[in-house]
Amino acid sequence: MAFASPLRSPLSRLDRYILRQILLALVAVTLGLVALIWLTQSLRFVELIVNRGLSPFVFLRLTALLVPSFVAVILPITTFVVVQFVYQRLAGDRELTVMRAAGQSPWRLAKPTIVLAVGVAALCFWLNIWIVPASFTAFRDYQFEIRNRIAAFLLQEGVFTQISNNLTVYVRHRDQDGTLHGIMLDDERNPADPATIIAQAGRIVAGPLGPRVILFNGARQEVDKKTGRLNLLTFSENVINLAGSASGSGTQYRDDSEVSLHELLHPAPGELLPQDIPKWRAEAHRRLSSPLTAISYALVALASVLTGGFRRHGGFARPLIGIGITVGLVALGLSVNNLASRNSAFIPLIWVQAVLPGVVAGWILLRPERIRVPRRAPADAPPTALGNGGA
Repeated sequence: MAFASPLRSPLSRLDRYILRQILLALVAVTLGLVALIWLTQSLRFVELIVNRGLSPFVFLRLTALLVPSFVAVILPITTFVVVQFVYQRLAGDRELTVMRAAGQSPWRLAKPTIVLAVGVAALCFWLNIWIVPASFTAFRDYQFEIRNRIAAFLLQEGVFTQISNNLTVYVRHRDQDGTLHGIMLDDERNPADPATIIAQAGRIVAGPLGPRVILFNGARQEVDKKTGRLNLLTFSENVINLAGSASGSGTQYRDDSEVSLHELLHPAPGELLPQDIPKWRAEAHRRLSSPLTAISYALVALASVLTGGFRRHGGFARPLIGIGITVGLVALGLSVNNLASRNSAFIPLIWVQAVLPGVVAGWILLRPERIRVPRRAPADAPPTALGNGGA
């Protein structure tokens, strides 16, 4: 009898039934976990509203830019959890038993999940390669814009405003066009060289490392700690950086999470420090390999539920083993990524830990089930009571 591959045949009514349950559960669990992670991660931005006076819409927009990265990370894990839960529930309700009694093989029952896992992997590819880097770039740009906005917003007329723990600014008057009048800055960001700066006028502008204030017609006062003398330096124009560093100099390198896949594999000359090259390469391979873990984790869940014999009260040993294996795989993935970011020789392990578990679990699902053939009794064996027609 000819056998058609289940992956080439259209989805049957049974496939759609299983696929619908897994898909709905996957959406619900993913949204719940994303909301939980978003809540815990967004607590560090609450200060922008409480202490800096920004609107809640700025807070929501800033934290929403982190959501794609959350989804890309948790989708493979939630796929495993949902597949494990749905099939275990089908087994507990005896639905899985009826399906297998109707002639459905483990691989045939796994078809809806494999279709969904492939779709999840494609979604993770899309997120890792395009959406997540773009969202991180937008997050950094918007964060930079907020820093400039905070500096301009905090400088109120007639108030000593503490920009940071060691920088205080006083403004006597502000025009509608943003020009500041009667400015005094107490700058102690450099403990060895504290200074007090007074200027007649100034204006806040955006700088490469944060907001800056351009001062006109002022003086810089410093006290020499060795001699105790007051040094006075007058100026017609001076630029003060309002960011954390007093100098405002230095090169700002981009993080590997916000660059494209092509830039990770082929960085521009001079953009990277030599010690960061393995880190960028490992990040590129992680983006390409991590979506495959969604398929591997789904196959591990299927192998733990669909293999083995029938148990009247349900079997929990294999699902627990599957959970333990997946937890170990997640921890192993983190360790391998850490090693590969330090030494590029470990990059092949990134692909091994992403693909090998799925290959092994798929082989377990595909292997034919062993059918036990009852042994015939020896010819000289004594007849049983039933064989004698007795009792």
